[in-house]
Amino acid sequence: MGIRQYKPVTQGRRQGSVSDFSEITDRKKKPEKSLLVPRKKKGGRNFQGVVCTRFRGGGHKQMYRLVDFKRKKDGVPATVVSIEYDPNRTARIALIQYSDGEKSYILAPEGLRAGEVLENGPNVEPKVGNCLPLRKIPVGMAIHNVELQPGHGGQFCRSAGTSMILTAREADWAQVTLPSGEVRRVNSNCKATIGVMGNSDHMNISLGKAGRKRWMGRKPHNRGTSMNPVSHPMGGGEGRTGGGRHPCGPTGVLSKGGKTRKKRKPSSSAIVRRRRPGPRYANS
Repeated sequence: MGIRQYKPVTQGRRQGSVSDFSEITDRKKKPEKSLLVPRKKKGGRNFQGVVCTRFRGGGHKQMYRLVDFKRKKDGVPATVVSIEYDPNRTARIALIQYSDGEKSYILAPEGLRAGEVLENGPNVEPKVGNCLPLRKIPVGMAIHNVELQPGHGGQFCRSAGTSMILTAREADWAQVTLPSGEVRRVNSNCKATIGVMGNSDHMNISLGKAGRKRWMGRKPHNRGTSMNPVSHPMGGGEGRTGGGRHPCGPTGVLSKGGKTRKKRKPSSSAIVRRRRPGPRYANS
């Protein structure tokens, strides 16, 4: 796992970098066909065809890999067949085959290798890649793919390089520290996978040119001040202007760091300590 630089034969190559894919088992191996489904692009539009997210569209065609976030198959050992690339997420995925022949994709934590044996269930060993309920995981361990509600599947810490720490446990509740520094209560029956998500160098990759962003389905993002007044509240004016008002979105909602979380959201009662704003406070 690392970053690869190409020879600067063009300006895009000079500034850009890519992953070296060293953790991939076989780069020529095709994904498991039974676990692939077509992924239709929406271009930022909802079911009515209205654009709800601007600057989306195009991009390379992708097939979605059916990843098992629930890990419900308890008591059946599974062997890691290969570590594969997934175009739909920043992390790598692992193809596993259970002893009864069933195949499945899971998120690949750092250090997982082909040939290792994994298990799910409350009585398995807490080693990297195994999935256990929080009540069975030793306090202080790094975990990922954590459930918010029992049986709903992992929702926390699924992107590259992320993990949370199980800091305490009392009665039916476990206390975890998120990568942002937020401390939260989670039901002890919720499942989590041991280890830190792999491909931690993903954040250090430089795209190098605008075209690579277009391959991902991201179109150019133009400023509100460069638009006409009919298109954006900050548009218009003679010559280049500063907008004439506080920065806002196309609907007039201020965009200078206001809180967007609902004040009466039910899950707010599960937050023990909120994160402090700014990246310098994360994991502190």
